[in-house]
Amino acid sequence: MADAKRKVVAASPSSSGRFAYEGLDRVMHEKARLGLMTCLAGAPEGLTFNELKRLCDLTDGNLNRHLKQLADANLVRLVRDDAARRPQTTCLLTDAGRESFTAYLAELQRVLADAQHQINAQHETNARKKSAARLATDSH
Repeated sequence: MADAKRKVVAASPSSSGRFAYEGLDRVMHEKARLGLMTCLAGAPEGLTFNELKRLCDLTDGNLNRHLKQLADANLVRLVRDDAARRPQTTCLLTDAGRESFTAYLAELQRVLADAQHQINAQHETNARKKSAARLATDSH
């Protein structure tokens, strides 16, 4: 998982497994880690542990666990500053993390577009069935 060369596999529209969404990286896909990645995507200078804890509404233990998983996957970098009176940890997206998150978001956009297409197709099918049923009852 510490591989910086994470790849997104996109299925073509006609391929088997069209809705497998291989690009939804399990490391980022967990709710808390998705929130952390989103926070950090808008903070090029990074965010402190306490800022992330507050923004994502996580406990110290939960935040530690999720940051460790993201760091082990080379998505974030943790910088500890012991110079201050109280040690402070700052978390930043790595270049690989930013690239992976951008690819992940593109895959999420594909999921949303596919879901909307499926919903629209079902609505059209239902409308045709209702129209056909009305025509059948009107002709009797």
